[in-house]
Amino acid sequence: MRLAILDDYQGVAASMVDWASISGVSVVPFRDHVHDADELVARLTGFDAVMRIRERTSFTRDILRRLPQLKLILATGMRNARSLDLTATDDLGITVCTTDALHQTTVEVTWALILSLTRNLPRETGALRHGGWQQKLGKGLGGRTLGIVGLGNMGIPVSQIARIFGMKVIAWSRNLTPERTAPHGVECVTKEELFRRSDVITLHLPLSDTTDGTVGAAEIALMKHDAVIINTARPQLMDEAALVAALKEGRIGGAGLDVFEIEPLPADHPFRTLPNVVATPHIGFVTEENMRMFYEQSLANLAAFRAGTPINVISANAPFLPDSQVAQQMHAQKLGSAELYDKHNDAA
Repeated sequence: MRLAILDDYQGVAASMVDWASISGVSVVPFRDHVHDADELVARLTGFDAVMRIRERTSFTRDILRRLPQLKLILATGMRNARSLDLTATDDLGITVCTTDALHQTTVEVTWALILSLTRNLPRETGALRHGGWQQKLGKGLGGRTLGIVGLGNMGIPVSQIARIFGMKVIAWSRNLTPERTAPHGVECVTKEELFRRSDVITLHLPLSDTTDGTVGAAEIALMKHDAVIINTARPQLMDEAALVAALKEGRIGGAGLDVFEIEPLPADHPFRTLPNVVATPHIGFVTEENMRMFYEQSLANLAAFRAGTPINVISANAPFLPDSQVAQQMHAQKLGSAELYDKHNDAA
């Protein structure tokens, strides 16, 4: 069996686990990313299995159909439906096995971006490195308002940290109610009210047909002139062109971004140079702990598949890892799909 490992940006695929412990498997990691579908098909032709890191590479029906030798996809993390056509894998007889993921790592990056923007950390550290000193007045968080779009698996811990800083926290999503926000000390508001009142807005929704384009030009126009917006969830939640225009024209205070429409981010993209942007290269989930979990569980998934008894299998009818804690909670509470996404949003 030949196994391709895609988008191994840090070059850790060979060292995270002992692939040689499974006999008869040849592992080939790729450190670069391929955007073009034809190039991806050419790269994967001749491979029996592929491991992908989260949603860095999408697999459409057309791509899968052109890879007749492919029999196993080792997915990682909880969200796969939008970037991996599970109906196609079912139809084509491709087994998909996935892993758990740690969620708090994205919460950490969310707050790193908030603090970097409000306290001007890139500018201040840059000045210090070049022999300068204090450059600009920062903004304290105490008494200010944090607006959270999606109070679920990551929105809740983000709100807890905000309250420690002395912030007032408000939240909105399609299915959010005061009964669900009150236990967390969060006020449930309308979407328009959230964008008008917030000093800091942070997005924590999963990507679905109902959340695509949640933040557009109309919502950005409601923001305070010095408010900042954070997106560590999914790029499709926000109209990138509208955001770039608002940032260039100084209509909002800034943006903290960890996800982008095109990744890796093109060299000439405005987000690389705009002074009111703090951007990180999609590192929300990229920690040693998460990667070790991905690789160790993927190794176990591969071994089980080779033994003829696949584990942690997902399909179009069961897109979540059956054994994960979040999946168990979802099943126990018997939530509808839309509310389920709001309550347990894995948006790293």
